[in-house]
Amino acid sequence: MTDRRKLQKQILPIAPVTLDLRRGEDLSAVRDMADHILEALSDEAAVAEFEDELIAAKDRFPLSVHLAVKMARSKRLLVSLDTPVHGSVVFAAYKEHNRIQRPEEHEHGEDFLRRKVDQLRWLFDGSHSTWDLTMVDDGCPEGSGRIAERIIETSLADEPVRVLFLENAIQDGHPMAEGLTSTAESNKGGAIEYGMWEAAGRESARPGRHVIAFTDADLSTHLGQLGLLIDGIVTGGADAAIGSRREKASVVIKKGVRNTRGKLFIYLWKRMLPILDRVVDTQCGFKAFRAETIRETLDGMIEKKFAFDIELLLKTELRRSDSITKVPIAWIDSEAGSTTTELSPYLGMLQSVARFYRKYLPADAGAESFAGLLDGLTEEEWNGIVDRIPASIADRDPAEFGRFDQVTADDLASP
Repeated sequence: MTDRRKLQKQILPIAPVTLDLRRGEDLSAVRDMADHILEALSDEAAVAEFEDELIAAKDRFPLSVHLAVKMARSKRLLVSLDTPVHGSVVFAAYKEHNRIQRPEEHEHGEDFLRRKVDQLRWLFDGSHSTWDLTMVDDGCPEGSGRIAERIIETSLADEPVRVLFLENAIQDGHPMAEGLTSTAESNKGGAIEYGMWEAAGRESARPGRHVIAFTDADLSTHLGQLGLLIDGIVTGGADAAIGSRREKASVVIKKGVRNTRGKLFIYLWKRMLPILDRVVDTQCGFKAFRAETIRETLDGMIEKKFAFDIELLLKTELRRSDSITKVPIAWIDSEAGSTTTELSPYLGMLQSVARFYRKYLPADAGAESFAGLLDGLTEEEWNGIVDRIPASIADRDPAEFGRFDQVTADDLASP
């Protein structure tokens, strides 16, 4: 029996069958498995081979095992870097006053601020690299930022963690707040752009070895996987490394039934932005960028809402072709307590994509037909299109949408 076969038998008994983001015991078990993998497998190549074996039999293993091996590989890559790196992580918070609490304090509590810190401490421990974490209050009416400040003061005072407020950036005329008159005009994008801009200017970061990532407020993406993104940039030479839930080696637990609507969204934005053909999952909240280029990329951004990811990727690709690398990740939906569950952001995002096409790309008849379809489309009209999504879109792998373009704007518009 190979060492990797023995390892499978050793970690499976301690692997949580389901992964509850509110349960500290589940998260601790995943970390223990990652540590066990690191002790058993001496180098990154061995960990990568172990991951390949698990992916080949993906359904035989719970998400917790797949997450543990990705964390182990992530840490091995970070520790093996020949020169230290500084990793900055940014996330936005809006109406996160429940999920920021401990599970015993609220039914949806994830204690996400303390746990993000724990995840980064685990990842960077034993390396020569450093990290910092920035939460940006996106105008939360329940004061998520103030709650976070109290948690930092009482529990995380010695950690490199801070809270910024988008409202202050607007009042101060900050470059990333240009065009905003109030936080009500930002849905995540304004806060993330502000946080990344500020992170890029940190004097403590090493020039040329500074990576800035953003993530979601919840715990859907374990930050122990950050080393995978850092490796894609520092070792792989990319300007951006983006977590993807749609790769062969990705492992996802998704709740809800929004898949078909999501496929339509992907099909439509790809008709307008073919330059991003290689990218499928634009909305995964786990992306990293070279610090020395991010301010240039952020400068002149027009999107402050949910489609900011797409504009950021488009500007990155236009700046340097083929500079984006995709990284398969383990991801679990954090639906409970979500601040976007009740929103239907796809139409607004697609209308923003139409603006991106017209601002950044040459005129194209095909792209213009889809942009024209979206212009002025009401939510009711959009829902009508969703209700009659052609089977050729609904039943197709979104990875094929870069090549498949047989459904026209007129086809979608016809009742």
